[in-house]
Amino acid sequence: MDVRKIKKLIEMLEASGLSEIEISEGEESIRLSRTTPTVAAAQQASKAPASSDQAVAATSAPPVPATVEPTELPQEGLVLSPMVGTFYASANPDSPPYVEVGSEVAVGDVLCVIEAMKIFNHVEAEISGVVRRILKRSGDPVEYGEALFLIEEQGL
Repeated sequence: MDVRKIKKLIEMLEASGLSEIEISEGEESIRLSRTTPTVAAAQQASKAPASSDQAVAATSAPPVPATVEPTELPQEGLVLSPMVGTFYASANPDSPPYVEVGSEVAVGDVLCVIEAMKIFNHVEAEISGVVRRILKRSGDPVEYGEALFLIEEQGL
């Protein structure tokens, strides 16, 4: 089953009222289940813009906190997981990470890899800026729409 089919299934699950879907094609099967939408709930809960003090506090925190509450993160500059899978900061265990806190990135730069069903998918930056927080460690499971990075966009 290719990634496009998986993404389509995720879209179908989100659009429906279902909490779980399972599809089988020959020997391959996939099961998607919906959990509480923490990122969407955080976006609705934090409609008010954060003060500059809160933004500074968020950017000066340690690179990988033990737990990150979605309400603690500004919504602008977040890089969200495009799929369910396993987060990897580098191409392999012996390689340096694609980015570190403080790294400058341009649109299209690879930030990490997410493994889904033995397929490794690059996650690329959609904005240019500086990586302020890395919210996952290599080997961590990630959900669709879960925050992975916080990038501070560079001014023009």
